[in-house]
Amino acid sequence: MNKFLYLKDVVTLKVDSDKCTGCGMCLEVCPHGVLGIDEKRVRFRNRDACMECGACSRNCPVGAVSVEAGVGCAAAVINGMLNRESASCGCFVDPKNPSAGKVGGTCCS
Repeated sequence: MNKFLYLKDVVTLKVDSDKCTGCGMCLEVCPHGVLGIDEKRVRFRNRDACMECGACSRNCPVGAVSVEAGVGCAAAVINGMLNRESASCGCFVDPKNPSAGKVGGTCCS
């Protein structure tokens, strides 16, 4: 996302390091580099940067990563509305007419 974090400790991202095989698939698909590998197990680099898109969870072959869509996606949509950046989760709202804006994307559908 950007350098500003407005909500801390609200992300639902969880990792079961006992299940993790260290394949790195979650790292490949994470758009914000939230996860890293340490001692052949996935670890958090910056948990608060998670936009809760679910790519890591959907692509983990052993179910070691779980996340529920929620606050992270909302932060991306808000930043998009404020023209700070486009929402990298694919969600969008028309900043000129927010009440008529469309919302969509993998994490909002």
